[in-house]
Amino acid sequence: MPPGTVNGKAGEAVPLTRIPIRPLDAIVIAPEVDGHDGDNRAERARLQISARTDADAIRCFLAEYDRSPGTLRVYQRECERLLLWSIVDCGKPLSSLNRQDFEGYLNFLADPQPASLWCGPKADRASDKWRPFVGRLSESAVLTAMAAINSLMRYLVDAGYLAGNPLGLIRQRRRKLAAEAAGSIQSVVTTDEAEKIERFLDEEMWQAVTRAIEQMPRSTPAQHDEYERARFIGAVLYMLAPRAGELESHRMNSFREERGRWWWHVVGKGGKKARVPVADDMLQALVRYRKHLGLSAVPKRSDTTPLLVSLKDRSPITARRLNQILKRIFAQAADLLPPESEHKREKLRAASAHWGRHTGITAKLDSGIGERYVQKDARHSDARTTRRYIHEEEERWHDEAQKLHLPWSGKTD
Repeated sequence: MPPGTVNGKAGEAVPLTRIPIRPLDAIVIAPEVDGHDGDNRAERARLQISARTDADAIRCFLAEYDRSPGTLRVYQRECERLLLWSIVDCGKPLSSLNRQDFEGYLNFLADPQPASLWCGPKADRASDKWRPFVGRLSESAVLTAMAAINSLMRYLVDAGYLAGNPLGLIRQRRRKLAAEAAGSIQSVVTTDEAEKIERFLDEEMWQAVTRAIEQMPRSTPAQHDEYERARFIGAVLYMLAPRAGELESHRMNSFREERGRWWWHVVGKGGKKARVPVADDMLQALVRYRKHLGLSAVPKRSDTTPLLVSLKDRSPITARRLNQILKRIFAQAADLLPPESEHKREKLRAASAHWGRHTGITAKLDSGIGERYVQKDARHSDARTTRRYIHEEEERWHDEAQKLHLPWSGKTD
């Protein structure tokens, strides 16, 4: 069926009014494709959410993540893309998509065409220039999209909105193919070796990051503001190992004193509540940043100042903005590394905000903090996750290998 049409009576193709590419909060969807009678709709008696249409159902799903801004942003982006594709490209409601449709959608994600319709530079959501894609997605981005959409589909099934999850069939097949393709590799690489965390900055790289921050200009008030914020970001990442979304969503009153000791109270992934001890160096960094902002040395329970403030209006900076700031710092740090550390330069240039969390967890273990306490700090439910950050045995093994030298005769060029 051509794009922009739906099935009418007796299977006729009925043209739809051209649907503009707009975000979920602005799109107007014709009744023919709004999903009120989608082919995959479950019996109304099973419905557990207040949703008549597909867009309503998506909003119910997204509302579950209003306390996790980072996750919400990813899920909203992927839900919008799928909804727009289903009605514009397939000419059918999201709740009528079948397994073959989802297979086609995954191919579409890898190369959204026509690009003139689907792709464009980043623009404000209220702008007519907004598009759901900047360009074709990488394999990892497609996998992220699959995971987000599968979460949506499972939720809609559990909520009694959909009868089944056709995307689950594709995910099962892809996992099987991936396992078969990796079979020869798995025969020579153990699970523990394959899962070691490598996306962290070692001591040399982290020292380059701190030097890059200390070299930031401070001749104007705006430059000084940026320097102090960068300094605090570095301290928080290294000392508390937070997720980027947690720095966006939490406020100063998440730091609390209890019986003379300071803790960071955090609501993390999945809405799990936890607290992380605040070491003296971290407390001093907090006091310094707060004084620079003109606040009291330590926060009260009523202090709702964002942990990281915008230099323009003191609103909370987003996880995306945090990543942009760190990307710039990491790039500057890479230039400070010596020529013999070229491989580390490349690693720094590829680093993102989440590497800061990995770096903080690794630094805690390397400092000698007990594994049990690092697990609590990192908020890992499984101790095996924390052990993936331990590299001590591998490093000793590698040091032993250095005892062997290559004997070579002849003149050296």
